[in-house]
Amino acid sequence: MNTKIEHYLDLIMVLTQKEIKVRYKNSFLGYLWSIAHPLALAFVFFIAFKVVMRIQMEDYVLFLITGLFPWQWFTNSVSASPMLFIGNASIIKKINFPRNIIPFSTVLQDMIHFILAIIVIVIFLFIYHKIPSFSWIYGIPILLGIQFLMTYGISLMISSLNLFFRDMERLTNLFLTLLFYFTPVIYAETMIPERYKSMINLNPLAPLIISWRNLFLDGRLEVSYLMISLGYAIIIFGLGHIIYKKLSWRFAEVL
Repeated sequence: MNTKIEHYLDLIMVLTQKEIKVRYKNSFLGYLWSIAHPLALAFVFFIAFKVVMRIQMEDYVLFLITGLFPWQWFTNSVSASPMLFIGNASIIKKINFPRNIIPFSTVLQDMIHFILAIIVIVIFLFIYHKIPSFSWIYGIPILLGIQFLMTYGISLMISSLNLFFRDMERLTNLFLTLLFYFTPVIYAETMIPERYKSMINLNPLAPLIISWRNLFLDGRLEVSYLMISLGYAIIIFGLGHIIYKKLSWRFAEVL
């Protein structure tokens, strides 16, 4: 049993390293590309909402990046998920191993990029005369675990279904676009009209993004948001695992 676990861990490491090498192959800027997109989005939204629309919010750039960086991890992993099994067809056909390691490795390497991007958030905190909170020591691992479980569940679900329903790639892109604007990434949850505030928890990403922002900006974690996020993560992971188990035996024949 221990040998098998070690074998799986080695495989995860190899696949994760492969994903990172493929992403930055022939790339001069390397790591900088992992933070360039959310920073560019932050710049665009700052111009649109702070300069043009003159939204009344202090430290809006800091507010934006503390929501955009965790969102970027989620959207990178989920948008890549439809092609994960298809892109690794040669490995799946030749080697007998748990196929769910492939989306696991992808979500893991996106999580590593997010962890490295926290350095940028710290820099912006100092720019705005703030400092990281002691609560980051336990808060970041908790939120990392919840987001990893949720993101992996969705990625496992989509990557499995896309082998049989090839429209999943387009549906995933549409889903991510809609979810972005329904999630308080570029606006605060306090800006939502009172009659719609009760609906915010219907969005699995909303309590999680709010928790990340509260932790980065104020060093606090609200138990209610954590419990809601954890509940969604467990349910989504469970659904993803069930769908994968139901379909995985047919992967080799449809690839």
